[in-house]
Amino acid sequence: MAKLTINADIRLSTIDRNIYGHFSEHLGRCIYEGIHVGKDSPIANTEGLRNDVLEALKQLEIPVLRWPGGCFADEYHWKDGVGPKEKRKRMINTHWGGVVENNHFGTHEFLRLCELIGTEPYISGNVGSGTVAEMSEWVEYMTFDGESPMANWRRENGREQPWKITYFGVGNENWGCGGNMRPEYYADLYRQYACYVRNYGDNRIFKIACGPNVDDYNWTEVLMSQAARFMDGLSLHYYTVPTGVWSDKGSATEFDEKLWFETLKKTLFMEELIERHDTIMTRYDPDKRVALIVDEWGTWYNVEPGTNPGFLYQQNTMRDALVAGINLNIFHNHSDRVRMANIAQVVNVLQSVILTEGASMILTPTYHVFDMYKVHQGASLVAADVESPSYEMDGQSIDQLSVSASVDVNNRLHISLCNLHHAEALEVACTIRGGKVSNVAGQVLTSDTIQSHNNFGEPENVKTSVFNNFRIENDQLIIKLPAKSVVTLGVNV
Repeated sequence: MAKLTINADIRLSTIDRNIYGHFSEHLGRCIYEGIHVGKDSPIANTEGLRNDVLEALKQLEIPVLRWPGGCFADEYHWKDGVGPKEKRKRMINTHWGGVVENNHFGTHEFLRLCELIGTEPYISGNVGSGTVAEMSEWVEYMTFDGESPMANWRRENGREQPWKITYFGVGNENWGCGGNMRPEYYADLYRQYACYVRNYGDNRIFKIACGPNVDDYNWTEVLMSQAARFMDGLSLHYYTVPTGVWSDKGSATEFDEKLWFETLKKTLFMEELIERHDTIMTRYDPDKRVALIVDEWGTWYNVEPGTNPGFLYQQNTMRDALVAGINLNIFHNHSDRVRMANIAQVVNVLQSVILTEGASMILTPTYHVFDMYKVHQGASLVAADVESPSYEMDGQSIDQLSVSASVDVNNRLHISLCNLHHAEALEVACTIRGGKVSNVAGQVLTSDTIQSHNNFGEPENVKTSVFNNFRIENDQLIIKLPAKSVVTLGVNV
């Protein structure tokens, strides 16, 4: 049995809504086919954006969406993606599959997508192959409400009023695909480029610097020591690769319980990464003004057989649902520093919440976790002490239970619990202090097998259902979690 003590009256940090952010890159079938099909498509659409995907994303209440990359961002020249579509430059997407990019989905189309689904845009600017002037003019084009060459061009292209742009990334993965830079060099470039990412009128930009790759603690040290006062956020990228071998990352659907365990163990490394990067950041920023932005995270497997290896298309199983739940719990529990995260990616790429095939669309197990967990957006994290039994495999051990809890503006407590064990149920004795338990309701996501997933023939193999395997006993909430499950409970306190 696991023991859980929740202090519902001890409010900690606010769980920023942006922890539930997503990522849309010009990669494979994410943008074209996944989101944008064109106005003339037989697939039902609004201004070329497919309606089924729009409705599914609105249901998730996505707070922020990152675009246009990823590695693509540092070869993207925004001026090629505005103006009449027939006159837009075609380019080769050298990072992702060598396909032709026609630039039909550009600044106007992305920002219209954000308007239609009610999300804030997070723009990634080009430092790797762009110029200071190019980045400066993009911000002017989007946000300036006056007389200027870029603002006038925006009006000529059909947008009279400027957009509100809050989140702007100054480069992406500049330690790798964004220029193979040293941290000292990028820190100087960041200071230069960020200087020209200007605030126009009442628009205020939250500037995000390219942060470390996984456990590159030296990168964090250099950026914080050299440029912290010029940034509002510092990014972190970490992908769960179950085999630990990039050349053979393992199948998304064909794996055994040993690889299930290894995947979850590697996912839990996110906590150590956040804690160690936060320690460095705190030396230079003890008030935690600078946010840690985990703007690329999720599982990364081998592509599905027969698909373009540069498109990064993979299926999504119950294993991915647990990865999502674990990561979101970690982000909640470190929400004093982590104030945005963006799962990679939103449609048809890596750990997607949505998969499409022609006119068909399915929701993945990861989608359902985001839908269950969205009750935590903007809520107050509360203290939760966990005593978990061990989950062991081949001499290795991790906690069987992952938990986070929050109280919303209506004083309703939400508890999210993940049972990581592939085969064993788990009983949890939950003591809730600071209130009297009543009106408990829950949802559960589980499956018959660890490999269960949704496909276009069987789109509802893995879906949420009502959870009622709990009881109140001696002022404790006794919860029986199925094996390989994610549960969210709502409790009046």
